[in-house]
Amino acid sequence: MADGDRNRMALERHWASAVAGDLDTEQDVYHEDVVVDYPQSGERIRGRENLRAVRTHHPSRMEYAVHRITGQGDVWVTESVSEYERSTVRTVSIMEFRDGKVEHETQYFAEPFDPPQWRMPWVESGDSQYRGADPLQ
Repeated sequence: MADGDRNRMALERHWASAVAGDLDTEQDVYHEDVVVDYPQSGERIRGRENLRAVRTHHPSRMEYAVHRITGQGDVWVTESVSEYERSTVRTVSIMEFRDGKVEHETQYFAEPFDPPQWRMPWVESGDSQYRGADPLQ
């Protein structure tokens, strides 16, 4: 099996664990010395134990729906929707692998917004691809 295939399988297991709320299995995908960046807040988390602490101490239960995983080799991107505290947040996670484990992850978070009226003549609603879809499809 190629490394890219193993990495994708590891991501599918990671996200299925996140959806199920299984933090132990979710954390298996990360190197001990992983670095996770949140560019929008300027935060950097160093190390799997610190990442686990951040996720363990989140003040509310998060629900995930994974909509797409794409990539190859050692770089993979996951598009998902997180819901918590009655908020919906679209998330893009870029994961870089080394030796079958994630060594660097960058996550971007965005709240949905209404499209501006001026674009209406040239666009169609793409919302259906992100709402109500089954995880890992």
